[in-house]
Amino acid sequence: MGRDVSPAPVSVAYEKPIREVIDWASTYLSRPHPDIGRRGHVCPFVKTSMHKGLFYLAVQPGVPGDVTEVAESLREYRDWFIELAAESGAAAHYTTILVLFPELPPDKVSGIIDGAQDLLKADYVSHGLMIGEFHDGPPAKPGLWNPGFRPLRSPVPLLAMRHMVPTDFPFLKDDPEYLAQYLDRYGRDLPPQVAQDAMAAAREFGLEALLATPGEAGGV
Repeated sequence: MGRDVSPAPVSVAYEKPIREVIDWASTYLSRPHPDIGRRGHVCPFVKTSMHKGLFYLAVQPGVPGDVTEVAESLREYRDWFIELAAESGAAAHYTTILVLFPELPPDKVSGIIDGAQDLLKADYVSHGLMIGEFHDGPPAKPGLWNPGFRPLRSPVPLLAMRHMVPTDFPFLKDDPEYLAQYLDRYGRDLPPQVAQDAMAAAREFGLEALLATPGEAGGV
């Protein structure tokens, strides 16, 4: 067993934001939405993650001084995530951690949450993880299937971490470093729905060596 990096028990003072986020995860993330532009739940993983007991919430109390302070604290959660996933066996890819920032004042939410996500993304991607920003702004990032939909709205500001999956290509395709990490994991077994676009992006950035070669099992 590695060192215990799990956060301390959450104070009862944060029961309200925790309940709000659990309700949001159960009634929004875990259900279809008329504006999402595709079938299925808003988040395909949350319902199963909750059902398997792999959906974890943590609270960062107070108001962080800046984005760097948030980034440093989230690196410990990254390490905790990796330990939790290692102990979860075949269900490891459903591991999810949400880190809540319930005391952030409204005028700091976007700068802190969006800025921390942007600062941390490269580090998380290099570990095969994804980190997402959620708040009531909401974040400006549009839905993949409906550009008018803002899927990252949440009742409490938070940062969410999960494993990278093959369908994350749209979130990684525009940066050569992110794309290289993605192709290193999935380039030899690309999911059909992203295969053509992923191959085109690999050619654009000179990353063809990370794709399957003709005749390889699972190649494209």
